[in-house]
Amino acid sequence: MVQTAAVILDNPAFVSDVCGVNDGNLRVLEQLLDARIMSRGNELFIETEDAEKRSVLVTIVGELREHAALGRDLGPDLIRAVFEGVNTGGTDSTELLKRNAVSVNSSKVFPKSRTQALFIQSMTEHDLSFAVGPAGTGKTFLAVAHALAEVLSRRKRKLVLTRPVVEAGESLGFLPGDLSQKIQPYLKPLYDAMESLVPGETIQKLEDTRVIEVAPLAYMRGRSLRDCYVILDEAQNTTREQMKMFLTRIGENTRVVVTGDVTQIDLPRKKESGMLHAVGILHGIEDIGFTYFTSTDVVRNPLVKKIIQAYDANERS
Repeated sequence: MVQTAAVILDNPAFVSDVCGVNDGNLRVLEQLLDARIMSRGNELFIETEDAEKRSVLVTIVGELREHAALGRDLGPDLIRAVFEGVNTGGTDSTELLKRNAVSVNSSKVFPKSRTQALFIQSMTEHDLSFAVGPAGTGKTFLAVAHALAEVLSRRKRKLVLTRPVVEAGESLGFLPGDLSQKIQPYLKPLYDAMESLVPGETIQKLEDTRVIEVAPLAYMRGRSLRDCYVILDEAQNTTREQMKMFLTRIGENTRVVVTGDVTQIDLPRKKESGMLHAVGILHGIEDIGFTYFTSTDVVRNPLVKKIIQAYDANERS
């Protein structure tokens, strides 16, 4: 028998935050709990036959109250992440979301999923972190946020951005401009992330003072990277030899983050992905962090998640 139960919220502003714009958050909660949810005054009402669902809603609201106190926007991504945490990991999982935030200048970047929180934790705890997963899961954005936090606070002297350039046959000589101008178009996702986090003039100043350095992966050979934060993006397109060369550049007080999507390898057919190979042989080393994203972690347009899942299903069939 369907029953209606009330959850009382003590703050009118919090009620508005929980409901979201045009009750968008309530619609997300309805989908997650498979129950009708309404608001009136300072109360939420849930119509369900399952008493457990009311208990879950009470727990979710309690968690959202704590996130709101931390200054977080209570958007659909957070609603889903808190629901996932309550459903799968209880308080340990939801605590993971609350304690793993990245401070960039005066703003904070919060994880939008449990996996994002694990990735932030990995970057904080390890000198070398791998993030493997599909596009749209926030790998590159979080790596850039974490790197800027380290560089702007002067915990690291320099930010080095690199990636393989298989599209140009690993040769940039035919392209116009100096080295930085040649490689920058290939690093646009990293720059997009930076521009969403800090003003353009800050980025320009960091480039002018050579705090930000951009270089194709091939130019890493022979270097020793000390006191740096290094991001290797699109790492699925490294060869085994390139990945070994890159990883052995790590010097004193340097942090390295390697990101890639192993479903989008553009190497010639006979070439093995250096990222796949490295993840396979390095996985047993405790000092290295590994985070694996899936289509459920996609935080772009929800349509992207469905597209990735459709391609995954097709490849398995």
